[in-house]
Amino acid sequence: MRGPAIRAGLRYGAEAFALGFFLGTLRITVIAPATGTLMAVLIEIPVMLSAMGWRARRIITARAAMASIGARAAMGATGFTLLMTCEFVLGLALGTSPRHWLADLTSPPGAAGLAGQIVFGCLPLLVGGRTVRAG
Repeated sequence: MRGPAIRAGLRYGAEAFALGFFLGTLRITVIAPATGTLMAVLIEIPVMLSAMGWRARRIITARAAMASIGARAAMGATGFTLLMTCEFVLGLALGTSPRHWLADLTSPPGAAGLAGQIVFGCLPLLVGGRTVRAG
């Protein structure tokens, strides 16, 4: 029964993209000019992961179907896939070529961001399981 996990992952990924869009705007316009790009990303990552860890726990505890490790893994994988797809499409809309988008992931700020996104995808496995309530 992957339907509930996929729906939870779509919600989780969409919420992460919305928050990331807001935080990314602050990072680019306010923080990066003062600290540099890499430091700005390193400041953003714990804020994003804290918020999304909280959201992952809330989404999981609201659904009895999310009690299994498989369901939480599907939620995380779906959320990660949606987040990366949205970021790729946003890059295209802003004029970034696919090759440049991929190359950006290998820069120090891009690699740090990608590491944070991978952790984001794992959060449902890390925060779930103990507080799931039935019904």
